[in-house]
Amino acid sequence: MSGEADRTSIEEEMDTGKETAEKNLKLKDRKVSWAKLRRVDSLNLEAGRVSTVAHNPYQMGWRTTLILAFQSIGVVYGDIGTSPLYVYASTFTKKINNNDDILGVLSLIIYTIVLIPLLKYVFIVLWANDNGNGGAFALYSLICRHIKMSLIPNQEPEDRELSNYKLETPSTEFKRAQKLKQKLEGSHVARVVLILLAIVGTSMVIGDGILTPSISVLSAVSGISTSLGQDAVVGITIAILAVLFYVQRFGTDKVGFAFAPIILVWFLFIGGIGLYNLFKYDIGVLRAFNPKYIYDYFKRNGKEGWISLGGVFLCITGSEAMFADLGHFNVRSIQISFSCITFPAIVAAYIGQAAFLRKFPEKVANTFYDSIPDPLYWPTFVVAVAAAIIASQAMISGAFSIISQALSLGCFPRVRVVHTSIKHQGQVYIPEVNYMFMIACIVVCAAFKTTEKISHAYGIAVIGDMMITTTLVSLIMLVLWKKSLWRVGLFFLGFGFVEIVYFSSQLTKFTGGGYLPIVSAMFLTAVMGIWHYVHKERYMFELKNKVSSAYLNELANNPDVRRVPGIGLLYSELVQGIPPIFQHLIDNIPSIHSIIVFVSIKAIPVSRVASEERFLFRQVEPRDYRVFRCVVRHGYNDVLEDPAEFESHLIQNLKAFVQHENYMLEVDGTEHASAETEMIAAVGKGSSNRIIPDQAAASSDSIRSLGASATKSSSFISPPIQGAEDEIKFIDKALEKGVVYMLAEAEVVAHPSSSILNKIVVNYVYSFFRKNFRQGQNSMAIQRNRLLKVGMTYEI
Repeated sequence: MSGEADRTSIEEEMDTGKETAEKNLKLKDRKVSWAKLRRVDSLNLEAGRVSTVAHNPYQMGWRTTLILAFQSIGVVYGDIGTSPLYVYASTFTKKINNNDDILGVLSLIIYTIVLIPLLKYVFIVLWANDNGNGGAFALYSLICRHIKMSLIPNQEPEDRELSNYKLETPSTEFKRAQKLKQKLEGSHVARVVLILLAIVGTSMVIGDGILTPSISVLSAVSGISTSLGQDAVVGITIAILAVLFYVQRFGTDKVGFAFAPIILVWFLFIGGIGLYNLFKYDIGVLRAFNPKYIYDYFKRNGKEGWISLGGVFLCITGSEAMFADLGHFNVRSIQISFSCITFPAIVAAYIGQAAFLRKFPEKVANTFYDSIPDPLYWPTFVVAVAAAIIASQAMISGAFSIISQALSLGCFPRVRVVHTSIKHQGQVYIPEVNYMFMIACIVVCAAFKTTEKISHAYGIAVIGDMMITTTLVSLIMLVLWKKSLWRVGLFFLGFGFVEIVYFSSQLTKFTGGGYLPIVSAMFLTAVMGIWHYVHKERYMFELKNKVSSAYLNELANNPDVRRVPGIGLLYSELVQGIPPIFQHLIDNIPSIHSIIVFVSIKAIPVSRVASEERFLFRQVEPRDYRVFRCVVRHGYNDVLEDPAEFESHLIQNLKAFVQHENYMLEVDGTEHASAETEMIAAVGKGSSNRIIPDQAAASSDSIRSLGASATKSSSFISPPIQGAEDEIKFIDKALEKGVVYMLAEAEVVAHPSSSILNKIVVNYVYSFFRKNFRQGQNSMAIQRNRLLKVGMTYEI
């Protein structure tokens, strides 16, 4: 026994020795990356040891992929799956003049579905995702991460160190792509156009999210219009919509599992009924796979055939949901569910309806319900209503996702984003937007009353977003993917031509209701554009007026500035340097906490930032003043932590940074490390005289409390910097005294010499948005009883 114990003891000592050796080796390895990072003001001391596995949450097993594919049936395809309810009625608005026109329209429907949703979206566009997320803003952030085209600086050193940020390029560099990249980066107009395209595309999808529930539910309930009347149909539709928006609060995960079986049954119904009608009425409609019937259709009908494309296009409404909803699922799950279930079911449905119309062309106004065999009529009606309700889910979920992206990229006023699933990242719910959607849908239903009038408005929103997606993906193919010119040209010109033809047809319905999505898109574009403009100008103001290192040296030697026991976290949006609000605070309250951390919560244009890359620190000279800078990075789909959890993680990372810093001092020598740290800390050009005295006063109670503490602590002096253990003890002692959150509450006003338009936008429109949406401390989940607001006025 004694021998075994000795062996065990020896093995434990050997293991301990190995662990110590490994730790020392890791520390030595870090020295190289730290020394390199010290040459720039990156703050990122952890980037060299981040595992890339942490950034691949979408490399899922087949079991998870199949589960997501099943869920996607209930969330993504309700819209495109319920299109057979109204496509033929919307195409032949008067009557069918020639029986062969049915073959022409069927051929148009088949090849439109094959080209746009199947070929363009499923096999091409889905791969242009941003770390698993889709939508116009995902395309925008993907482009900005590889090309310097963001209006707000986003390719700073601390951004490029992100493992998610690293550019994976082909081994062969194409000069054409590099030249185009340089031209785009040097063009301010190109930057403005890019963000405008992203905003307009997002606005179109949001508009689609309003129209989809209205037309889908109304078209399904219209099956009982003959017995109850149109007013009753509208009333029932409004009631159903209210219930639909109420259940959104339960999240995509639960809604998806509840809805997927219903949509699956719906696809079985429409596919089976379609095959039944095909063999019963006219199997000859399969000739429509010959595109010659499209040519004959346009030759026969001329301008009327071109106008009818507005109705044909409705067969692919909801295609953009596959990309907008991608963050709720993954690429493979969407490809499997569409190719294996959705595509064959809807094609069979359209073929069966065409076969029915060949024998009963006079029943085109209500083709779907008239073509159902009598024994299946009521079961199909019930499933149709349920499927139409679910159809609304696709664009509602997509709208939530892209608004969440826009919010984190500084392009949307602050709203509450609720992450509804701990199993699948990217599933979100936005209460304010949900209720606005509900009101808008009810108003649309009550105003238009019929699916024919809503369809006039419906197509323009969808085709507008598709055209923008084609443009942005073409740019990605050219510059990021570095595809050959003929491939990019084939994609852009091929799909672009088809979409422009459909768009021109939709414009003929402008006065009949097509104005609605255009007006709503213009309104949303204005809101998002104004918010992003002021957000960008505010950031640039702070960047130009950041505090110089000379001021901090003077502050350290100023005996009138008292040190208060505790930790102060001063929040600002500035990443590089110290924000001007700090000097404003000292001028008004000549006292600061024993430890000061300048915290910048920065939204990175990637979907997620791994936890080990979240907190980035740098110590500001003089070191014994204990002032730190911290950048807290998050992607647009990261979940905001609980305040207590966030505080705990920040303090833990601060202690780890202090240990690392002390190790560097021991390795490199105190004088050498201090010189480099001083060189790095010397950022900024100094404070500007343009800073105006405070017009948004800080909380009076908090000021009096801080002032009283300063008076009581007049004898408090920060001890000189010692070893890592002593510094950590000092942090723990300060933590016992409490943490105070200081929020830079900047009032943004237009510069007196600016234009009248700028004054209207900044002083009135932006001010209205800021007062009526969520405030900064709400979006950061800061506890109000520990919050000190520091007011200041910025002129832009």
